Amino acid sequence: MMPPNGSDAPAFEEDLSNILVCPECNISPPHLVEEFSSGDTVCEDCGMVVGSRIIDTRSEWRTFANDDQGGDDPSRVGGPQDEFVEGQQLATTVAFSETKAHKALSRTQNNTNQDKSQKGLMQAYKEIVSYCEAINMGTNVSNAAKHIFKLVDKHKFLKGKPQEAVIAGCIFIACRQNNVPRTFREIFNLTSVSKKEVGRVFKQLQSFLQKLQDQDGEATGLNTVTNYENTSVGAEDLCGRYVSQLGFTKQNKISKISRSLAERANNISALAGRSPLSVAAACIYMACQIVGESRSSLPIAKQAGVSDGTVKTAYKHLYAAREQLITKEWFEGGASMEKLTPATAA
Repeated sequence: MMPPNGSDAPAFEEDLSNILVCPECNISPPHLVEEFSSGDTVCEDCGMVVGSRIIDTRSEWRTFANDDQGGDDPSRVGGPQDEFVEGQQLATTVAFSETKAHKALSRTQNNTNQDKSQKGLMQAYKEIVSYCEAINMGTNVSNAAKHIFKLVDKHKFLKGKPQEAVIAGCIFIACRQNNVPRTFREIFNLTSVSKKEVGRVFKQLQSFLQKLQDQDGEATGLNTVTNYENTSVGAEDLCGRYVSQLGFTKQNKISKISRSLAERANNISALAGRSPLSVAAACIYMACQIVGESRSSLPIAKQAGVSDGTVKTAYKHLYAAREQLITKEWFEGGASMEKLTPATAA
């Protein structure tokens, strides 16, 4: 190294006689440890921090893709792996613009690089995510629906059925699996697939998943379905959501009482075979009177998606069995059993 301005000053040389020693214990040679996690140089004898902000010069071979396999993969690049898509997921996409040359190049690249089956899966996944976001469902529901759709696609089940109907059935079952059930009417309003078609696909998917679970036994992973339960939706499962959407002041109290009424109403023979929607609406109608926040049956019926007359008919059976359904501790604000709206005036 040449000295500046052509002077005769000596070139820079590192002074090896300078030794970093702990000023607290002054032990030579010092016992210093470099803690790269905190970026400090610490004395091993007394614990004093001698230096800070050290640079970790070690190699950073780490990965997030093969942690469960115990492999030492030095890959530190690339996006997160999507477990619902097979094969390589990183590819170059040619932008689609208005010029003819760009259109032709983009079309050629799509035809050569993209697998048609994977392209259909990706399109279905996008629709599932958009539908779940529209009804404020979390990622658990959307992932469960994508899992079911992937199983259907892999086993070539429901071949020939419209993709919209299969997606609607997958979302319906995924909601049940995650204990946030939706009715056929709500799925119809979401996907525009008829209730009859959703019910038909649901029955077929139900038997398919049950058969798949029985065959695979101890198999795990995305190639099978585990912990699938063939359950039905009761009125008690719908009360909480309907109450929150109706905007009651005493929401928690009404929700709790309506659920208890719906559970006890299962023992009433007159309500056997009635739709859970009408029973849930009737329980909410009775619960809001019990807590002293009476409301007309019309908005409750509208929220449940049933007619006002259907709610009043179900309420008539609840009112007839009020002695065995209602606990007196539920009444608030001067309400009593005698102040409940009679079934004839409901």
